[in-house]
Amino acid sequence: MSGTGGASPRTWTRLPKSVVKSAGRVLQILEYFDDVQRAATVVEVAQALGYPQSSASTLLRSLVTLGYLYYSPSGRSYGPTTRVRLLGSWINPPLFEEAKILRLVSDLNAVTGETIVLAVRNGLHAQYIHVAQATTSLRLHLTPGTLRPLAASGAGWVLLTTLPAAEVAKLVRRINAEAPPATAKVDLAGLQARLDDIRMRGHAFSNSTVTPGGAILAMLLPDELSATPLVIGIGGASERMVPHEAELARTMRQTIERHLAEMQRNA
Repeated sequence: MSGTGGASPRTWTRLPKSVVKSAGRVLQILEYFDDVQRAATVVEVAQALGYPQSSASTLLRSLVTLGYLYYSPSGRSYGPTTRVRLLGSWINPPLFEEAKILRLVSDLNAVTGETIVLAVRNGLHAQYIHVAQATTSLRLHLTPGTLRPLAASGAGWVLLTTLPAAEVAKLVRRINAEAPPATAKVDLAGLQARLDDIRMRGHAFSNSTVTPGGAILAMLLPDELSATPLVIGIGGASERMVPHEAELARTMRQTIERHLAEMQRNA
């Protein structure tokens, strides 16, 4: 989060020790380009991701050889090819067909000025798979690939509302069993009550739960827009988000309904 004008510094989480470094770095490079949405030099990539410049250069050249990146000699910069866009498009066709959901994200970003994310479940986490950065000076900067606790985040809570109570209980037992000793345990009764409230309200609101001073409003996209549970969220500074929760929820719901109606008309 940046509290003053100007762009936020891009911070990327360190790869877990269990991940093969070269494989993880390749995927982080692709996520980096999805975040900045422009070509970048070796130096920019290395600095943003915290890699040695020699390693970044080797990986970038390899991705060019494989056809996932292009190299521009004039700017000494790299950028993704259309091959990257096609990867995985078969998994959830509505997400990519005519970029329907990405247009929804873009519209919501333009209307609110805040950071907009798409999140899916990844094991015991919610993971951001697409991010449209905020246009405001005081903003919450998020990056694709970011993981949030399934039982302790706005996007995670929304994903849990799609599961039956028995499955939620099973996940909570696993989360508590795998949590580090000093970590507070998830209270199942409290979580189930929260999920019931989210189902009733139609959205989740998380304030300073993961990022101090940051808030996110999250909502499940209709089945017509996504074949698998997909969450859309508005993230921003708490001081702006908290007073306008109801207005933001209404704006998100209306934007989703408008895009869904447009899709049905064009079907």
